[in-house]
Amino acid sequence: MNFIWYILIGILAGYLAGKITRGGGFGLFTNLLLGIVGGVLGGWVFSLLGFQTTSIIGNLTTSTVGAILLLWIASFFKRGD
Repeated sequence: MNFIWYILIGILAGYLAGKITRGGGFGLFTNLLLGIVGGVLGGWVFSLLGFQTTSIIGNLTTSTVGAILLLWIASFFKRGD
């Protein structure tokens, strides 16, 4: 059951990251996928910094930060229009 929560939080984090980065996103579907992967990245970065989250809000914050970081990294590979 926890796995489903992680996916839902990751999807919400991807949506929020897309809204926060305005113009740095890749479209709704890709932002949602990046949010799921960003949740893992955010958890890894936060653990390196010594932070640990246990609540839904903490997990959402961690996932959103990871998704923003991942969108920022992915923007370097985005093709110019």
